[in-house]
Amino acid sequence: MKTEHLENIRKQKKMQVWLFVVAILAVTVWSAKETGFSLITLSSGSQEAFMFIFTDLLPPDFSVLSSLISPALDTIYMSFVAMIIGAIIAAVLAVLTAKTTSPHPALPMMMRGFSSLFRNIPVFIWAILLTASFGLGVLVGTLSLIIVSVGALTRAFAEVLEEIDLGQLEAVRATGASYTQVLAQGVLPQFLPGFLGWSLYMLEINVRASTIIGMVGGGGLGFVIQSNIKLFQYGQVCMGILLILVIVLATEWLTSRVRERII
Repeated sequence: MKTEHLENIRKQKKMQVWLFVVAILAVTVWSAKETGFSLITLSSGSQEAFMFIFTDLLPPDFSVLSSLISPALDTIYMSFVAMIIGAIIAAVLAVLTAKTTSPHPALPMMMRGFSSLFRNIPVFIWAILLTASFGLGVLVGTLSLIIVSVGALTRAFAEVLEEIDLGQLEAVRATGASYTQVLAQGVLPQFLPGFLGWSLYMLEINVRASTIIGMVGGGGLGFVIQSNIKLFQYGQVCMGILLILVIVLATEWLTSRVRERII
């Protein structure tokens, strides 16, 4: 009887797997049909894309490099300021969000909804909304990145706080420590490595996102690239793209080295 029962369970699981595979294939085919995706279209479009890259976009116009230094610095400034301010705000909100550190059981759900709102609205939407209030410029880009950084880091920090060793917290509480003292002596030492790691990772994300923000009026290299695209100055566009690539790679290298030394 047990053998037959196990065999029936295996058959059911096998049938479920096949049904899942068939469902995925059906959805894929349906989605491809609705979006007009086909290998023939992809092949013809790829040829045009390569022609554009090698005849219009390349080679980069190195003569404009000096004029791109200031927008490049703006991109770095926006990303760094947004990371610092966003990390500080998110750390405070994460203490209220995590179940292990929240002073009231009703706060975690409220704070998760708040951070989810900030996190799930795309950064360029925030940039468009803020542009209507503050106009074009680096300030809009910085504020947009701060909002998204707060949303993303609040969730990440809250997960770090919920994974800390509760034994250390109980030991500190046993000494008669106040809530603030428990945070300072029991939570902060365990939270600091995760705080630094996620903050540095957010810096990398902000550098990439700042390009998109710039294209909708947030300043930096993205704004320059968008302006040159409208003027059909593709050599300058290529130079801006290369500069963004250099900044992204340099940021990734720097943050990885910092994490290795500190964390």
